[in-house]
Amino acid sequence: MHPFPALSCHRASSIRKHVAQVFALAALALGTMGAVHAQGGNTPQRAIQAVDEANPLVGTAPLDRQVLIGNAPPPGEPLYSGMTSPGASLPQSSTEATPVNLNVDLSYPAGVGMSYYYPNPTMIGFTGGGSTYGGQASPMIMPVVGDWTVPPDYAQSYYDKASEKASPGYYTVDLATFRTRVELTATARTSLMRFTFPASHRSNVIVNLRRPGGDVEVVDDHTIRGVTAGRRPQRDPDGSWFVAEFSRPFAGFGTFRANRDQEGYGIGDADVQQNRRTVSGSYAGAYVTFDTKAGEQVLVKIAHGHSAEEAEQRLREEDPDWDFEHLHSAAREAWAQVFSRVEVTGGTPKQRMLFYSTLYHSFASPRLIARKGDRFTDADGRVQVAAHDRYGPVPFWDTGRNQVTLLMLLEPDVVQDIMRSELDRARERGYMDTSFHGDHAVFLYDGAWQRGIPFDYAAAYEYLRKNATDPKGPRSYLAEYMKNGWIADIVPPGNPSPPYAGGKAGVATTLEYAWDDHALADIARRLGKTDDARMFLRRAANYRHVFDPSVGFMRGRTADGKWISPFDPGEPYYNFMMKEASGWSTLWLVPHDVQGLIGLLGGRTAFNAKLDAFFSTPYRAKGICRDCTGLIGQYVQGNQPDQQAAYLYAWSGQPWKTQALIHRILAELYGSDASGYGFPGMDDQGSTSSWYVLSAMGFYPVDPSSPDYVIGSPIFDRVRLRMGNGKIFEIVARNNSARNIYIQSATLDGKPWTKPWFSHADIASGATLVLTMGPEPNKAWGADPRDAPPSMSVERP
Repeated sequence: MHPFPALSCHRASSIRKHVAQVFALAALALGTMGAVHAQGGNTPQRAIQAVDEANPLVGTAPLDRQVLIGNAPPPGEPLYSGMTSPGASLPQSSTEATPVNLNVDLSYPAGVGMSYYYPNPTMIGFTGGGSTYGGQASPMIMPVVGDWTVPPDYAQSYYDKASEKASPGYYTVDLATFRTRVELTATARTSLMRFTFPASHRSNVIVNLRRPGGDVEVVDDHTIRGVTAGRRPQRDPDGSWFVAEFSRPFAGFGTFRANRDQEGYGIGDADVQQNRRTVSGSYAGAYVTFDTKAGEQVLVKIAHGHSAEEAEQRLREEDPDWDFEHLHSAAREAWAQVFSRVEVTGGTPKQRMLFYSTLYHSFASPRLIARKGDRFTDADGRVQVAAHDRYGPVPFWDTGRNQVTLLMLLEPDVVQDIMRSELDRARERGYMDTSFHGDHAVFLYDGAWQRGIPFDYAAAYEYLRKNATDPKGPRSYLAEYMKNGWIADIVPPGNPSPPYAGGKAGVATTLEYAWDDHALADIARRLGKTDDARMFLRRAANYRHVFDPSVGFMRGRTADGKWISPFDPGEPYYNFMMKEASGWSTLWLVPHDVQGLIGLLGGRTAFNAKLDAFFSTPYRAKGICRDCTGLIGQYVQGNQPDQQAAYLYAWSGQPWKTQALIHRILAELYGSDASGYGFPGMDDQGSTSSWYVLSAMGFYPVDPSSPDYVIGSPIFDRVRLRMGNGKIFEIVARNNSARNIYIQSATLDGKPWTKPWFSHADIASGATLVLTMGPEPNKAWGADPRDAPPSMSVERP
């Protein structure tokens, strides 16, 4: 037990508005968001608001049932979680105040510099900046009572899991070892930490840079500042300087660094000096000491900038005083405004918690770098003034598949600024941003155009086309792709399964480029560029060149065109032929031409049999794929390549199988572990979360570059989506229950609806989709071939 009073869990500031506007919002009532949920029969409880149902700890834990995680992880490594952060941040903010219980200064146990892993029992510090994977953010800040040690041997503390709470814009935990409570909140560009200490003459706060080090200075009796060494502006848009201000004077202080002249163990491998004000080097840092009574608090506010002066200015503008409750209330209101756009009724408390928690994580990217009128550093390191809200790069291979579409529904004005930001970077760099081996920026622009979002698409097309036609550009192996229509792989010695990361992922890259080319053909057609449209449409069929009909799978080829042998579709080859996936998973990576894939596989009956086998064939891979978790048969929910596969039955006349699978995936692969926070794999800055949000509402954009949404099976009785244009799209599931998961019939705005999909044009002016649910499938609904969604091989009706 702790002697501290219970503290509120409601928190700090907006992203799209200036901080003064956010503070004004905090004073407002939160409106009518959040229906009254009944518990214990018909006894109503107080209205629970959506912002209170979201829990940022969701996604920080791994699944724990062996059947769901296959043979991952490799020995000596942790199992993949969602790698989300439970820290305090604002929607799409580049600042995050977050707990750190992974020492990535020493190793990357999961290959990603994430900050937090739920099963870890000790905390090493807290950061006041960073990104989605904030494990390398600087500086590290840790309250320590009594003895402490110089990093990288951080003075760790066991922490009380029962005390650990997270809500949008706020995080708190009790450090049991040091009998200290920590609370975190944030504004758009600053973080505020509150430490509640026990009685001690040695209540310390340790502030240090990470392994690269830099310079640290104790400026006066309440301020520390520093600059990180070796940062590149494009990797650190908030700036490499920090300023940390304390709410009360230090009773004592000193500085330290790792002593690289005396590397080794024990005495002499660290340089620590009391009362020294400046220090430079690896792990450079400062310690400050306070004489505290039980329950006394020390607050620390931190900001980053491209100079100390800029960091100080951000503190003055966004955190001028020490009112922690004011900041976290403003943050809570900012998130409440986001959640007010989606209201769900029905479902279980856990389903609502998972829904709003995944909606919260869906706003992890892209990160807002500068508001309109603010200074920022561009990709070339030049300081500019933002002509619009400037966002960081979109992780297109991940969130381009679903989260960007969710943003188009909820925040089309934000999407406009994201498109402007990407176009600005293209002008600065010469090419449009890419992500991994795909070139999926085109999904953003084509999808936005088809959803009626105004933009200068001709200007964007210049760079999208350059990406797709210039072999010197960012599309790897483009010359080979344009010459042959496919990308070959070199068979490595021993033809190994994972971990083999040195390959070209020729099959997957060919499929991704063909998908990109289909979207590019559509933009070219809309711009009246007929020759380009024909060229890219021809290239969009290149996926056929890596399909081997003798085995019924996409399969790698060597440079002479021969099929790679041996070939096992159950092996996750990682970068050899496939990309973080097996032949089973990669087979379905043709979202732009599902009808064409049905033809390759022998028609509807054969296609359905293949899909059925995909979801039922046991996963018995010999090679270990870290990313391959969240399994149903060969299906991998924990990674992107096949996440659309459950929806493909809409094309093959059996959408009732999609309805059953969606309920199973939502129930088994999210939050089914002992903690209730487990994810099927890395969230990838909101991608895996967005899959949950969209699927739980009852629809999914199989091809985000198209305007179409495939209908699944909603887990809520009613969903009210307030779209960015102010119109309401409502989905009503009549007779909905855990047993009644199958669609019996449907109407759209009162008219019978037999198609297992709808287009954005059907809902753009507001619409009501009513689904009548039942316990057994209606195998006739959505089965007519004329009702299948559009494909490249079939003209749009």
